[in-house]
Amino acid sequence: MQRSTAYYKPRKRDDSAIRARLRELAAERRRLGCPTYHAILHREGLVVNHKRTERLYAEEGLSLRRRKRPKRAASIRLPLPRPERPNQSWSIDFVSDRLANGRRFRVLTIVDDYSRECP
Repeated sequence: MQRSTAYYKPRKRDDSAIRARLRELAAERRRLGCPTYHAILHREGLVVNHKRTERLYAEEGLSLRRRKRPKRAASIRLPLPRPERPNQSWSIDFVSDRLANGRRFRVLTIVDDYSRECP
């Protein structure tokens, strides 16, 4: 007996029924994806591996396009009002630095927005 007679010969599976049903499902319900179609096929009695379903789904060109939603601004943005006279608005900030000897210090700076002067 020759070795070649004992070799495994892969056979092509007939995927036409599964392909046809996937196309029907995609035509009926366009917004569903491959995992949902796989579950429907399984419920209908077509027991197929999920990887095979994904491969057939991709080969048929049925991949789901993502819906892009328009971006909306969180709120209407208005420019900050400019001060018209001194003492109308102030800005504060903490500034920290390190001295030559390595000691750290922090300073609270307060500035009038109109005159840009510190009190």
